[in-house]
Amino acid sequence: MKQSKAKLRVASKFNVNQLSEQPLFATNPQAALPLLSMIGQAQLSIDDLLGQLSRQFIEQLLVLSAQTVAGTKHPGRQSGDIRWHGAQSGVVAVGHSKLRVQRPRLRNGAGEVAVPAYAALAHDGDLSRRIADILVCNVSTRKYARVVHRGADALGISKSAVSRTFVKESAQALAKLMSRSFAEIDLVAIYVDGIIVASHHIIAAVGVDAQGNKHVLGLASGSSENAKVVKDLLATLADRGVDLNVARLWVIDGSKALRSAIEQRCGADAKVQRCRIHKIRNVTERLPKDKAQQVRWVMAQSFKLDPVRGKSKLRELARQLQAQHPDAAASVREGLEEMFTITELGITGELARCLATTNVIESPNSVVRRVSRRVTNYKSADMALRWTAAGFLEAEKSFRKLRGFAQLKSLISGLRPPAQPVKKAA
Repeated sequence: MKQSKAKLRVASKFNVNQLSEQPLFATNPQAALPLLSMIGQAQLSIDDLLGQLSRQFIEQLLVLSAQTVAGTKHPGRQSGDIRWHGAQSGVVAVGHSKLRVQRPRLRNGAGEVAVPAYAALAHDGDLSRRIADILVCNVSTRKYARVVHRGADALGISKSAVSRTFVKESAQALAKLMSRSFAEIDLVAIYVDGIIVASHHIIAAVGVDAQGNKHVLGLASGSSENAKVVKDLLATLADRGVDLNVARLWVIDGSKALRSAIEQRCGADAKVQRCRIHKIRNVTERLPKDKAQQVRWVMAQSFKLDPVRGKSKLRELARQLQAQHPDAAASVREGLEEMFTITELGITGELARCLATTNVIESPNSVVRRVSRRVTNYKSADMALRWTAAGFLEAEKSFRKLRGFAQLKSLISGLRPPAQPVKKAA
């Protein structure tokens, strides 16, 4: 151990004469100058080089860079406008990591003179963004050092530093998400759903435009999934260009709070489609297993029928369940009309399967659960909101067009039929 520490101390000392001892410089001392030029002028990312170059080599590059400014260092009295002034510790950004190095100091009559290579390498680059990306990819702050470049013992990254960086990055990401403008986007369908992060209720909205592209619209937090929280979210959407008076499809689960808020804010033009998967689950969880399987099949078949026949079949099912399972019967009847909204709009096939459930927003919800479950102590609702935003933005990177998007013209025609021409009086 003592011998190892001694080697580190020797490696940290600057001695220009050591350059001649390195194989790279033995035959051609000027071989490193092109590297210096690229680093100084273009801030070259040296991710690929890091696997081959040691910290000592980077320190030697800094010495060479200093030589281009102050000339070769000579013992004794120095001359010239810029002089060598010892060395001190510093930090440079190497690709996506920080590396502690010893750097030379230069001074002139006016004070400190920058070493060009150090000024370029000290630039942070996208280190903060990389830290946030690693966190949401399910690498904890304690394990961050294991996934960065080799030589992690020399990295200037601690658990607390990563945590502070993620707080800053996630707060900025949340602010950016909540300031997105949708004034120029025609949203034809909006999915709204709630997710519980620790004990905090988060309401999220994902929209689909006329071309089938998906957009994370916003988030709102509250003590519970109530109408006020939903109305607050809808109010922020209105402020950011979403005209709530335009007819569009709203896909929600069985929450009465969601339905109430949409009705109050959007009026009669809002077409609501209740999630059929949630409805089947709500009914069957009130039944014994042997009965649940049969009821699940009957409900699934009913949703394939036209609205009149489908509703009639479900009402008949409710009558059959009433005597022995009144709770399940009541669940079948609740929101029955809104189970067939897309069918009444003439939507079939792949698009119908996507619009009949909240799976579009449930998918990013699963990413949020994966990202956030590693946190054992949520100190505030803001913290839960930041982690939720991080999860949704991570999921958004993998968003694809809505399946069956070619049929969206049929949805738009059903939602917004062309105005009837006014007949002139005879």
